[in-house]
Amino acid sequence: MALTKIPLLDVRRATAAIREELDAAIAGVLDHGQFILGPEVRTLEERMAEYCGTRFAISCASGSDALLLPLMALGVGPGDRVITTPFTFFASAGSIARLGATPVFVDIDAGTFNMDPACLERSLEKSSAGVKAIMPIHLFGQCAEMGAINEIGARFAIPVIEDAAQAIGAEYEGARAGSLAWCGCFSFFPTKNLGGAGDGGIITTDDEALAEKLRMLRVHGSRTRYYHELVGINSRLDSLQAAILLVKFRYLEDWTERRRSNAALYRERLGDDSRVVLPREQKDSRHVYNQFTVRVKDRDSVKQRLGDVGVGSEVYYPVPLHLQACFSGLGYREGDFPVSEAAAREVLSLPVEEGLGGGEIECVAERVLGAV
Repeated sequence: MALTKIPLLDVRRATAAIREELDAAIAGVLDHGQFILGPEVRTLEERMAEYCGTRFAISCASGSDALLLPLMALGVGPGDRVITTPFTFFASAGSIARLGATPVFVDIDAGTFNMDPACLERSLEKSSAGVKAIMPIHLFGQCAEMGAINEIGARFAIPVIEDAAQAIGAEYEGARAGSLAWCGCFSFFPTKNLGGAGDGGIITTDDEALAEKLRMLRVHGSRTRYYHELVGINSRLDSLQAAILLVKFRYLEDWTERRRSNAALYRERLGDDSRVVLPREQKDSRHVYNQFTVRVKDRDSVKQRLGDVGVGSEVYYPVPLHLQACFSGLGYREGDFPVSEAAAREVLSLPVEEGLGGGEIECVAERVLGAV
């Protein structure tokens, strides 16, 4: 009997089912020829703002730029500091360093992988000088503890920027990611829960002045063509990407619930085995499971054994940012953030995409138990 192979992710599953709708949307853009910031982009911005519960949504060229642009709007630059966590994708700290500012890391909660508010508070009590922003990450699809983080930010008069790249549709105490702070930053990278056919990003906010500034910054700091009030960048969303995302938007809630059902089945099948540590869901939150990430001992061997039996898996992320070679000049050492470092040694993400059926999830769970 042939071995059933289950990849970590296959973006073709979702697109195949809606191919005719996607083709029609693409054809519409080709027909009208407004390829950059066209009508589809404006519609996407309106729907994203409505979905997240904010007044404004400003699209841009990538999730990385979605993080960069609010920092630019704040005037972050050399001599400034921005607090974030070391256990995340590089773009979080990269956006800070790109402006000449210094990433300041604080450790994470072991169960959620998100910023530990107690660590944030200790860092600011030690030194808040020059801290221009706090950037918590809603990692793997679950919101950070924004109540505590916002309270700390307000106490020190520091704006909070949500890195919600992996968390579209996630909720914290009944409010959507992207509406929980000064602004929220999303990615439309193809592997996200709402992914395009290339790069794309968007920023949500209730702050009208920020929204206007972001619209200028994404087009070289210009409100009127060829008249530049600011030094911005070229970070515009293509109409083709917006058209594709608008089609997929119709299915986002259904796809999200399928991911959540797959995660619930994993919990049922793996929850009684102490060798597999499941991610913790916070109370009064909605986890959207961009990744279903467990912790196992001897992780690399487990990953290899799963590959041998046809199960795709991935390590997000094997090296915490404070130990990356490019940040060696910051002076951090191994042992500075033990929770993040332990996570980097133990995490393993399993297939959870919406196109997987219950039988496939049960098959993965069985093979995981056979591999640990």
